[in-house]
Amino acid sequence: MAVTGPDFIALQVRDLERAATFYETRLGLTRTPASPPGAVVFTTTPIAFAVREPLPGIELDRISPRPGAGVALWMHAEHVQELHDSLAAADTPILRGPEPGPFGLMFTFTDPDGYAVTIHEQA
Repeated sequence: MAVTGPDFIALQVRDLERAATFYETRLGLTRTPASPPGAVVFTTTPIAFAVREPLPGIELDRISPRPGAGVALWMHAEHVQELHDSLAAADTPILRGPEPGPFGLMFTFTDPDGYAVTIHEQA
């Protein structure tokens, strides 16, 4: 048996509603009508994306102030510069400003839980 690739991505977060609201209002993601308990799933393609309460035994504050260190999460957007400017105006921490990259214009920010997320323009 072989794994065929990523099928679902979920970030464990400290405050589910705060994280869901951030991704909804700042990145424009849309919540699916039916998310499982303890999670908010967004309508994203080609891979489903969600934020969720931590699994039992996971204490994010004991792990690191920046969970997900070492994981590269990239998302596509059509208007990268506009999204960057909107996030920066909302005081979202920007780790790397807009610059040309392997997938077009890109930048990296941190979400409310400290996850580093890179946005790129090339689909």
